[in-house]
This record gives sequence, structure tokens and C-alpha cells, in this order.
Amino acid sequence: MLRVGLTGGLGSGKSTVAEILRELGAEVIEADALGRALMEPGQNVYDEIVRVFGREVVNDDGRLNRAMLAKMAFEGGRLQDLNAIVHPATIALQKQWAEEVFRRHPGAVAVVESALIFEVARDARARGDKDSVLADWRRRLDRVIVVVAPDEVKIARYVGRVNTSGAGLPDGNGRAAAEADAWRRLAHQVPDAEKAAQADYVLDNSGDKAALRAQVEALWPKLRDLSRN
Repeated sequence: MLRVGLTGGLGSGKSTVAEILRELGAEVIEADALGRALMEPGQNVYDEIVRVFGREVVNDDGRLNRAMLAKMAFEGGRLQDLNAIVHPATIALQKQWAEEVFRRHPGAVAVVESALIFEVARDARARGDKDSVLADWRRRLDRVIVVVAPDEVKIARYVGRVNTSGAGLPDGNGRAAAEADAWRRLAHQVPDAEKAAQADYVLDNSGDKAALRAQVEALWPKLRDLSRN
């Protein structure tokens, strides 16, 4: 078995890599999806977010106002407060998922797609937590793949994704707001150079999808062989 972390900054293309790895035979889970599920009403994470951030982050339908929560976290300087609630629960679910995968398929390549593998460790250490699995990603992952791209390329991809998601960028101000949001989020992420220095494999996504796919297909046999040893 092989536990693989797949990470990269906003707009790096890690989700595309995850899709290709899934096509090639890997088991893949998205940390963002786990986090969103944990933030639904009825979950302990939801209750703790409401307790810490207040009822103003709750919509009329009882679900979290994610835009408000993101604004409080990123613009209000409370990102650590949010991460301290969400990260431990998400990591625990990732571990549970991997154990279930390996029970079904002992030789599987289990890939966790997460934007914040290195950030989770950084933030845990900043909170004084130096001994848990949060502070040392090597205790929960066997290999880490980092997808890198120039920041300007990542920003452009993010803005394009916002536009096609239905949020819309009707004018220059809308585009400027999306770009500012992207830069703000990138500022909280570990720079690509630092991630690449710690990673086992680095994929360069400054080109097109065909070039990225070729790199993933070249890497896949190595991962598959490691999972069998």
C-alpha cells in the first residue's frame, strides 16, 4: 500500500492531476470535500465553528455562510482559529478513509488531494503542537506530490474558475476582486519553492494539460511499484 499526498497552491492544477491518477487506477479523496461535509449542520465541526465565530456565520437555512466565514478568516485574521477546528477532524477522516481503502485493496495507491498538506503542519507547529500527526505529515503520508506553476498563471486559472462556476465576473471590478481574493489566499499558503524542497515528486503545470498528463503518466508506474513493495 502507498499513502500519497497531492498538493499545490490555489490554481496549480492539483485537481487535474487527481483526475488523471484516478483514471490510471489510484484511489483518490479530496480533503476539501471532507472539510465541507464536516461543516454541515449536525457535525461537531459545525457546532464548534458556530461557537467560536458566532451565529452571524449561519444562514437562515441553518447552514454556514461560507463567504462570511472566509472573510472573517482571511480578512479578519482568524484563519488559525478556523484551521484549528477543521484540520484535526479532516485529518482523522483521511486516516479512516485510507484504512478502509487498504482493507479492500492492500496494494492500492491511496491519494489524498489537499491544498494544505504543508500548511497543516506549519499551523500545528505555530499552535505549539509539535508531536502529533498534524505537525509531521510524514507520519500519515508515504510520499508527497507537489504541483507547481507561476503565481500569475495560478491567479488567472482561479479567476477563470470563478467566472465559469456561476459566480460571474461582470465587470473589471469583479475581476479585480477575484484577483485580490486569490492573492490573499496565496499569501497564506506555503510558497511553491518551499513545498518543492520538501516534496518527493514535483510536477510542473506551467504548460498545457497534455504536458501535465505526460508527467503524471510517467510518475504512475513508480507509485504503483512502491505500493506493491
